[in-house]
Amino acid sequence: MQVKFVDLQRQYQAIKPEIDEAIASVLARTDFILGEDVASFEEEFADYCEAEYAVGLDSGASALELGLRALGITAEDEVILPANSFIASAAAVSFVGAKPVFVDVDPGTLTIDIGQIASHITERTRAIMPVHLFGQPADMDPIMELARKHSLFVVEDACQAHGARYKGRRVGAIGDLGAFSFYPGKNLGAYGDGGAIVTNDSMIADTMKVLRNCGQREKYHHITLSGNHRLDTLQAAILRVKLRHLDEWNNMRRHAASLYDQLTSSSRITTVATADHNDPVYHLYVIQVDDRDALQASLTTEGIGTGIHYPVPIHLQPAYSHLGHREGDFPVTERSAGRMLSLPMFAELKADEIEVILDAIWFFLRGGRVAESVSGNRQMTAAGHSSH
Repeated sequence: MQVKFVDLQRQYQAIKPEIDEAIASVLARTDFILGEDVASFEEEFADYCEAEYAVGLDSGASALELGLRALGITAEDEVILPANSFIASAAAVSFVGAKPVFVDVDPGTLTIDIGQIASHITERTRAIMPVHLFGQPADMDPIMELARKHSLFVVEDACQAHGARYKGRRVGAIGDLGAFSFYPGKNLGAYGDGGAIVTNDSMIADTMKVLRNCGQREKYHHITLSGNHRLDTLQAAILRVKLRHLDEWNNMRRHAASLYDQLTSSSRITTVATADHNDPVYHLYVIQVDDRDALQASLTTEGIGTGIHYPVPIHLQPAYSHLGHREGDFPVTERSAGRMLSLPMFAELKADEIEVILDAIWFFLRGGRVAESVSGNRQMTAAGHSSH
């Protein structure tokens, strides 16, 4: 059985009539730039996130960068963020001229280590950027307490956490603003690039609308210099359809994750911990194993797609060599980078497909010996095939 890492075709086929109708409506109106679906999606997404405002943008990276600009963060400022994230988190800081200040992550949750933030706050610090990595919320209450104590902004990188809850609250609307990505593979994905910020501050929302639209509040009247970062109307129409299904899809991901959780019975595998007060949405299901590359190669041979997020930590990327970091600066992040493997995860993933994945993992861990699988009724032969 072939199991894709992400199968977007299944999702499209399940909602094809709704999607096709939404696209056709935009084509009939020909309101392709900041059309009515953009405003409608912004209202609906803000309501979904339990925020006052949402502003549609062209990508999650733009959401982070323009969000920092809207807060007035510029050169000479510093922003604290976890070393374990996609580079866009740090790049957004660099793009506004500020300095990304990395801290290590908690070894269980792989989100920012709360205990390390305070020691990195300086006179130049202007913001903290927690990342809700893999759909797992960061511990927001102590972050907000630190921010209030030091008069700092909090920018939530929620690009992988659409619909996740922290102590009952939607992530993204807890800090000063939250940034989301609608990359096609995300829990709420467009059919191309897209993004948004959510906020409870009307001034931030208004500034974001100016920054996304060439610095203009009205046509040909530019009050600041900025580029074109608008969310396409076609993408907004697609996202409106998908948003109606998001809670159901997230529940399906949680069910898939509960089946994967059987892997915790192996002493050789570590899964990402979930705090009791969190309700994650499993954008990715990530395991850690010492012989990660060999396991990935074995699963590939069995036709099982996987991913690695992320093989080279941000602080060790050539693009950030000027910061002077060395191996060993952030040991948890670095160790995880060599051990993390993302298993297939999407809402339409079937239980029998997860069974095949688990069987293949157990087979690898047992060195190819005949062994009873986790399902209890199948065995793996030395050739790697199942027998009943």
